[in-house]
Amino acid sequence: MKTLLKKYFGYDEFRPLQAEIIDNVINKKDSFVLMPTGGGKSLCYQLPALKFSGITLVISPLIALMKDQVDALKANGIEAEFINSSLDSYQINAIIARAQKNEIKILYIAPERFALNTFQNFLNTLKIELIAVDEAHCISEWGHDFRPDYGNLNKLKTLFPSTPIIALTATATKKVREDILKQLNLEKAELFISSFDRENLKISVIEKKQALPKLINLLEKYKNESVIIYCFSRKETEEIADNLNLNGFSARAYHAGLEKNKRKLIQEMFVKDKINIIVATIAFGMGIDKPDVRLVAHYTFPKTLEGYYQEIGRAGRDGLPSECVMFYTYADTRKHQFFINKIDDFKLRERAEEKLAEVLRFSELVTCRKKYLLNYFGEKQKTDNCNSCDICTTEKEKIDASVIAKKILSCIARTHSRFGAKYINDILLGKNIQKIKINWHDQLSVFGIVKNFDEAELLQIIKQLIVLDYIFKNEGQYPTLSITKKGAAFLQSEEKLELNKPVCDISSVKQKIDLNFNQELFNELRKLRKDLAQKENVPPFVIFGDKSLQEMAYYFPQTKENFSHISGVGDKKLAQYGDIFLSIIINFTKNNNIEPVPLVNKNKIIIKTVGIKTKFNFKTKELIIKKTPIKRIAKIQNLKSDTIVNHLEKLIDAGEKLDLEYLKLPRDNYETIKNAFIECGDEKLKPVFEYLNEKYPYDEIKLVRVLLRA
Repeated sequence: MKTLLKKYFGYDEFRPLQAEIIDNVINKKDSFVLMPTGGGKSLCYQLPALKFSGITLVISPLIALMKDQVDALKANGIEAEFINSSLDSYQINAIIARAQKNEIKILYIAPERFALNTFQNFLNTLKIELIAVDEAHCISEWGHDFRPDYGNLNKLKTLFPSTPIIALTATATKKVREDILKQLNLEKAELFISSFDRENLKISVIEKKQALPKLINLLEKYKNESVIIYCFSRKETEEIADNLNLNGFSARAYHAGLEKNKRKLIQEMFVKDKINIIVATIAFGMGIDKPDVRLVAHYTFPKTLEGYYQEIGRAGRDGLPSECVMFYTYADTRKHQFFINKIDDFKLRERAEEKLAEVLRFSELVTCRKKYLLNYFGEKQKTDNCNSCDICTTEKEKIDASVIAKKILSCIARTHSRFGAKYINDILLGKNIQKIKINWHDQLSVFGIVKNFDEAELLQIIKQLIVLDYIFKNEGQYPTLSITKKGAAFLQSEEKLELNKPVCDISSVKQKIDLNFNQELFNELRKLRKDLAQKENVPPFVIFGDKSLQEMAYYFPQTKENFSHISGVGDKKLAQYGDIFLSIIINFTKNNNIEPVPLVNKNKIIIKTVGIKTKFNFKTKELIIKKTPIKRIAKIQNLKSDTIVNHLEKLIDAGEKLDLEYLKLPRDNYETIKNAFIECGDEKLKPVFEYLNEKYPYDEIKLVRVLLRA
């Protein structure tokens, strides 16, 4: 087998589990293979096919995958063909004739084709020595990608009782595995389960706020590298691809709405490196065997962890370091919930909601993401720190959170455990919201008592309190918070509680760089830090963390402007410590004749304004800068006012910083519509229109939404 491996595939050694699986197949035994994307599943049936005298039948749901694999096999000198809807009857008849003459080693077919009685009759004329069921999770209703056509495959054992079957999948929980074996009648199959841990993948979740500029900044790290960006809708793929192209990237949108030949062309351009970024719905990727995808980004979080794992599995299939970034906002839940609510079958709908809840839990973790992911698929991680997710690689500072934790717990108690995290935050921050006033919660002692944390930081503290079992988060469409026994006991005690210091917008966009900093200056800065800490009676890291000092000793900032770009330097610390640290750094560089390192290329999130999509948007931006009224802008461009508001929405979503204060409606109208958005959410306009008893026109409502998002 190793000789065949080298001769046809060019490899000297098998990957983990491949040799054992191939040995089982050669011995004509049934096999179940659970192996991550990029682990080498295909070889487990392709190599044995060369040893058998007859034909190997491969059932796959993916037309693109069939073509890619057949092309690759032919390039390696292996006789392979596929039969699917992309071929005409003449081409299909020619392949059938070749198969009946035993001129084909591997034949790929779609499950729909197998369902036809005439095709089953044709298969009975062949000497089939092995049947491979790829993407086997599609047969299970418990799986994330159930396909009814796969249900017909339960006849395989009846039609071909003596032919070994190998079922393969990259994503399956224990329940799905059991269901696959049952559906395919593989009770005696040998199970081969590979590790789900892709050590070369770094996974991260970042806040979906100013997402497009963040995405552009992230892509700067992967200039001319292969990238897949997954989006929720067809429209979104096209808008993002257009914006990326206007920013100098080479991107194409890919979705099921494109004409078949266009999809095929885009796919080929990506595989052949003629374009390096694909912006796609989940219609793309399952059939792509491209090993050098360096980044997979989810612009909207996926609806299942199985789907997420399969999609990030398209990164780094060559084993080299690659990155997987998910943009997360809880507001995107509504996008998925809209389609889940359309599922008629109660059990299927309930299952879909459970799977979505798992994704939300994963996205909001404050502990190792890989550990959670592996555990979901029934595998235990050997260590608590994976060193490859944003949680484990982000520097953690501890803070005394006793006071803020008690404020949060008190707020939950005083609102009788009836509300979620955002509402609790709004009370603590003293927000002037109609719902809070209606409930008289603006009269509570906890209203507005938090001054030193913002909303994002409070949310991170709440997440930590949930993980540590001080707070219980009730699951469901509208999750509420309640205090646990542990939380109640803490609330009444004098106990001290240390938590990780909240980090605003934790982002894998920042690379973890080992800086070759000047050790001598670093030591001087540490001494200064220690002296200041003693005077102020605080731990040294409260002044600056080691990472900040290392950057100072690497970049040698000479001005307050440059010093402000050092990690950990905010406005307050800049004002408080900037001059004293700068004096040490400036003296050191002069005395040692050191040239400062420019901070321009320092890996820091820079919000870049995206290119304008059309000439109309560009003109609208020009006129907004000149403080031109909307009706006047519309008249100049011969457009409707509503269209101008659409331009503004796109400009804001793209990260443009525009001063729109002059566009505000009369105060009463503005406040009324604003409060309606707070009550109804800002995803859709119709609920707000109806909530306001249809008193305000849509263009005014839409304008207020733009102003709120600006």
